[in-house]
Amino acid sequence: MKKAFYLIVMIFLVKTLVAQEVDYKTTINQWHQTRIADLKKPNSWLNLEGLFWLHKGNNSFGSTKTADCYYPNAAFPALLGSFNYDGDSVTWTSAGANLIDINKTKSKANQSYTVFTSNQQAAVMDWKQFSWVVIKREDKIGIRFRNLKAKTLLEFKGIERFSINESWRIKGKLEQPAQDFLMITNVLGQNTATKNAGKFIFEKNGQKYSLDVIDEGGPKLFIVFADQTSGVSTYGAGRFIEIPKPDTNGNTEIDFNNAYNPPCAFTAFATCPLPPKQNRLALKIEAGEKNYGHH
Repeated sequence: MKKAFYLIVMIFLVKTLVAQEVDYKTTINQWHQTRIADLKKPNSWLNLEGLFWLHKGNNSFGSTKTADCYYPNAAFPALLGSFNYDGDSVTWTSAGANLIDINKTKSKANQSYTVFTSNQQAAVMDWKQFSWVVIKREDKIGIRFRNLKAKTLLEFKGIERFSINESWRIKGKLEQPAQDFLMITNVLGQNTATKNAGKFIFEKNGQKYSLDVIDEGGPKLFIVFADQTSGVSTYGAGRFIEIPKPDTNGNTEIDFNNAYNPPCAFTAFATCPLPPKQNRLALKIEAGEKNYGHH
């Protein structure tokens, strides 16, 4: 009787563990499906086809090679218009009969429109399947330009991943930060002070590791990291990952199965943060997204 009882218990435990593993993998796969869907949205990264940094004064915009903001596409006008960058504001003036929409309202010929100031949200500008907006990166002002029918979007087939492995779901502790801000460098070489959430401490294969964590004000905390797969099977400039905010004792976890590529893996027209030196791990993390493209 005892043997039969123990056998029943073992079968129940095995079934429970298998069910939990299936549920876990389903959760990761659902997260990844949402990630893919987000990448295909109009405001995501796959449709970017230009990033034009403005100089002070007038900046012409079109498909002619002499344009300050040169977009080489035969479907685009030789001169669509111009941006005027003066002080902390940018205005737009259309050229000829190709009038654009500004915040979904048709612009008028020979009229200037303020499309960016430092104290208001930048206007969204559209012409046919093309869309663009003024962005600011530290002391630089530029135009982020999208083609909603971009080849990179239409031919997107997904992102290769490592096999889901729950051993990369690791509990750890978030230690209180020693300083309020972390200096993070982006691909342009600019340094930005970001809110320091602390240092996440975890163990893997008997070794202790740490990652500096950023608080961007959202429901989760943010980490930029690199590891020994970076530049080999994963993106060379590192990957991103989010972790839950800790409990009152600092307990939280990291799940590297949810590690994902930065925008720069998909386009040359993004300005991504780079992992700080202390977040370059001497660890081969074969989990999460693999490399994509050649950027």
